[in-house]
Amino acid sequence: MRVLVDYRPALRERSGAGEYTHRLVNQLLTSDRVDLTIFSSSWKDRLVPEPELAGATIVDRRIPVRLLNLAWHRLGWPHVEKLTRGPIDVTHSSHPLLMPSRSAARIITIHDLNFLSHPERTRAEIRRDYSALVRDHAHRADGIIVPSEFTAREVHRQLGVTHERVAICPAGAPDWTPLERPAADGYILFFSTLEPRKNVGGLLDAYERLLARQGPAEAGHDRLPDLVLAGRATADAQPWLDRIARAPLAGHVRHIGYVAPADRQALFAGARLLVQPSFEEGFGMPVLEAMTLGIPVVASNRGSLPEVIGSAAPMVNPDDPDALAAAIAHVLDDPAAAASGVAAGLQRAREFSWARTAQRVYNLYLLAIEHRRCASA
Repeated sequence: MRVLVDYRPALRERSGAGEYTHRLVNQLLTSDRVDLTIFSSSWKDRLVPEPELAGATIVDRRIPVRLLNLAWHRLGWPHVEKLTRGPIDVTHSSHPLLMPSRSAARIITIHDLNFLSHPERTRAEIRRDYSALVRDHAHRADGIIVPSEFTAREVHRQLGVTHERVAICPAGAPDWTPLERPAADGYILFFSTLEPRKNVGGLLDAYERLLARQGPAEAGHDRLPDLVLAGRATADAQPWLDRIARAPLAGHVRHIGYVAPADRQALFAGARLLVQPSFEEGFGMPVLEAMTLGIPVVASNRGSLPEVIGSAAPMVNPDDPDALAAAIAHVLDDPAAAASGVAAGLQRAREFSWARTAQRVYNLYLLAIEHRRCASA
């Protein structure tokens, strides 16, 4: 089977969608049933071959991303066969809009539909194209990949796509050896892009309450761990960055920016606790990474997070900073609760495998080819 995957989300800073694309490609390359081509286009950034991409055919075109997306999304041109110069059985878009093809089955990936709920928070071609075109592209696609049951329900509810054409293909757990125990002097970690739906403001409210509860530092009293915000800051993040530079958060909260994939395991290893207070997640990869390594988690009860976590962590209403503060304090103050969360998280993480995910993706490729064949008959 000749498959073309759009690798552009993983070309530069690999956030959730980029990491998903990279890990899925890496797993598909272990199969002798897939002849994989990975596609990239950029005016200045080149797709550099790396060991994890060995075995893939790389097509790297010096075409500006915005220009190509405008032509693809609005004109349905050029066909991928013109850019790859070879026949393709399946085109796999790593975002919700189709890659145009003459004859290949076409797959799209929908990680979430937050851009429909809050278009005002989007920019560039996402604002220009996604909300306007996603319904049409979803109905024309031969198959749709989503990372969670939550996103599958949203695709059905908001786009009217039947469940039969949607495959739930969750992220897999990383290949990390669990720690013997979380760092006793570790920090509280938030790991995600700093954007409104991640509820950074609510987390800062909760942390400020914990600081007030602690009061002046006294000998013999445990100090509240620092809060580390890890992730790229969007334009919406400036009020939060200004806030952590002022009392009472100054000196207790720091933003370290984007963390490269090679440094993420060490980042989690230095944490005593991960907090994921999002209003909505399509999956929530940091939660799975924390559980894999043996780091306790506190998360919101929204979006996909409950289905990823199961019963492995306390989950709270993200609109309630008092409840979030209480959940954080419970894990920090009760070693038995933290240890129970670690054990449950390790067991839960074992249920997520990139090998199983790649098999589900491959099965959808087969169904998509058949769907395309029947539609063309």
